[in-house]
This record gives sequence, C-alpha cells and structure tokens, in this order.
Amino acid sequence: MAVPKVILFYVFAPLPDPEAVRLWQRTLCEALGLRGRILLSAQGINGTLGGELDALKRYLRVTKEYGAFRALDVKWSEGSGLDADTMSLDFPRLSVKVREEIVSFGAPEELRVDENGVIGGGTRLAPYELHELVERRDDVVFFDGRNRFEASVGRFRDAIVPEVDNTREFVEALDSGAYDHLKERPVVTYCTGGIRCEVLSSLMRSRGFQEVYQLDGGIARYGEAYGDDGLWEGSLYVFDGRGSLTFSDHAAVIGACVTCGAATSRMRNCPDPACREQLVVCETCDTAACARHAA
Repeated sequence: MAVPKVILFYVFAPLPDPEAVRLWQRTLCEALGLRGRILLSAQGINGTLGGELDALKRYLRVTKEYGAFRALDVKWSEGSGLDADTMSLDFPRLSVKVREEIVSFGAPEELRVDENGVIGGGTRLAPYELHELVERRDDVVFFDGRNRFEASVGRFRDAIVPEVDNTREFVEALDSGAYDHLKERPVVTYCTGGIRCEVLSSLMRSRGFQEVYQLDGGIARYGEAYGDDGLWEGSLYVFDGRGSLTFSDHAAVIGACVTCGAATSRMRNCPDPACREQLVVCETCDTAACARHAA
C-alpha cells in the first residue's frame, strides 16, 4: 500500500533563470504524481509537496542534483492519505509559479542572497542550542515570525506574537517602533519550517536589533527533536488540507473556538465567499462560526 507523506522545503540561492527552473520542476512533479505548491524567484525555491514516499524521495534526489538546490532544507511529516490515483489528499492540485519573492514580505530590495544563502540573517540555532541559550540567559525573547492566526493553536511559551494578518505586515510592524524595546535583548525568531525567519531575522538586524537568532529548521525540526516535552506548546498550523499537526499524543490544546470558546486545535478556511478568515473552530460550531464571520 502506498505511504502518504508531505515534505516542506526551501533554499535561498541565486537562480539566473527561474522560469526555466519552473518548467523543469513542474514536469518533474507531474511525472512523479506529486501535488502541492512550489514558489520560485531569483532568490531560490520554497515548496511543500505531498504524495507517495518513493516518489518524494525520487523528487528530492533529482532536485538536489541541481547545484543551487544542493543544500535544500527538507522536513518530513505524515500526510492524510492518497486518492485512487495515489495523489495526496492534502493538496487539491499542483502549482509551480515564479514570484518576485519566495516569501512575501514585500521587501525584495532588502533581501540579499548569495550561494551560501541569506546575507545578514540571524545566528542559526539548532533545537539543542536553543535550549542551551534559554538555560544560560534569563532575558531571551521568542518572536513569532508567522501570521497571528497560526499562533492561535500553537507557539513557544511566552512568545511575542505580532498582530499581523499576513507576512507583508511585518515590515510595517518593525518600522512602527512597537518592538524597539527588544533591540538590546536576545531575540529568537521562529516560524513553521525556518524560511520566514531567514528573511525576518535579516530585516530585524538591519533595523538595529543587536542579538538576533533564528531557529534552524523552524518549529517542524524542533518538534522532531523535542516533541511536546520542551518549550513548544500546542499544534503546528500547516498550509494544506491537514490544517494542523501535533508532535505527540500529549500535545497541549491552546486554541479556543471562536464561537463557544471550547478548547480546540481545529482550523479551517471559512467556506463562505464573503468570509476570508482562517478560523479556529470546534466541529460542533463549524457552521455557526462561518455564518457569524461572514456577517
């Protein structure tokens, strides 16, 4: 029986011809029966794909043969299942596009990339190094690099969660001065798989934050190392049909249903076209929540 898996991956590296890479990547994914989303730019690749284990391994083997993608950072997780054509249920289709940015901060002119990745980013911390820093220092600040709705079901303990609804709002938030009081403290940025913090940490450093770190591999790699027995609390929001995932059978439930307030980690897109929000909603209140937010 086919084994469904999902991979999350990225690498920052100069691409002289992103359109040619797009055509190659689309052809490769179609040949292997993979679905998901891949974004390309002159600064690298960012994607998530679902499908059979062997097909995903083949995809990674071929993709890493391309010099710019040799250092591809990859995280694995369990998929929901496969349909009759052995294609991932977590992704309705395959999308491979070229964009100005592979992470949409709206500041492409500020991001500098060379063959070694982002220039001027924060100091990378492996999960165990993060623990060492927290044990050594009592003034460490966790800074969530995701949209606030993602943090509603899971985040690092006592983390600062900026009031942003999309990644483009981070630049305005940093420039507002709201976080200037953190400029002399050790700040650990974190996000789902590590890519947003590559950019965010460089933006913070260029704005005078003195001691900036980024959690290498993001929450996904931290969860692989420590599960729910470390500094993480709750579920990890993911941008596919699964909605969210947990790292163990004893994950904390910190989300609250928008309608009744019951504890839940269930997330979904509002199905009403007039409602564009991401909702934390229990199964019982699902329909009522959508009607309320569409009003």
